[in-house]
Amino acid sequence: MSTFQAVAVTRLYRMIADQIAGRIKAGDFPRGRRLPSERDLAEQLQVSRASIREALIALEIEGYVEVRVGTGVFVADKDGAAADPVRSRDDIGPFDLLEARLIVEPECAGMAAQHATPAQLAAIREAHEGMSLTDSPGRHDREFHGAIAAACGNAALAASVAHLWSLTLSSSVYRRMQDYFVDAKVWATAHAEHQRILTALMARDPIRARHAMHAHLLGILARLREDFGDAPGKIPPDT
Repeated sequence: MSTFQAVAVTRLYRMIADQIAGRIKAGDFPRGRRLPSERDLAEQLQVSRASIREALIALEIEGYVEVRVGTGVFVADKDGAAADPVRSRDDIGPFDLLEARLIVEPECAGMAAQHATPAQLAAIREAHEGMSLTDSPGRHDREFHGAIAAACGNAALAASVAHLWSLTLSSSVYRRMQDYFVDAKVWATAHAEHQRILTALMARDPIRARHAMHAHLLGILARLREDFGDAPGKIPPDT
């Protein structure tokens, strides 16, 4: 009796990365040469620039390209796929993760404004304050969002947020993108956005809390969409 074959779900950015990698291996993009801009690649492939961004990051992790923030993306001098490609192939893209958070987390914030206990509000405030007092604001950022989800009064929503954060932390593409576009100035901006969320929660205002969380997540999306050719920054160390 024949058996079914497993169906693999190929993410769009992975399909784009594989196509660009194929062109590189075929010699269409010579080593050391700059790739077409994100805009040009998006137009040629008829996809969003966000998907191109994710594909380029995946290709960098796999050793096919070198990202030079402020200059562009160049074909690596060495053969690609020297790094283990499995992790990035399994990743969910950063923009998919953020779009999912945009659906869930604003509602959690609105519900937390109504249902949070004094102890839960104190935990949210503590995570917010800790973010500006440490060299590792990412941990307090996660604690802030997790505390809001825990305070929403709905265990299923809280579990959904926890799972989205777990997927985010396991995404090598997301981490590499943060290396390029999240610096001290960005964390200061995020802290100010957190303050607006916290103020709304403390005022027990679900509408303001929902809007503040939505604006914060949109801000993250915008910051991660900064163009490689224009954004200031430096090449991060290998991770």
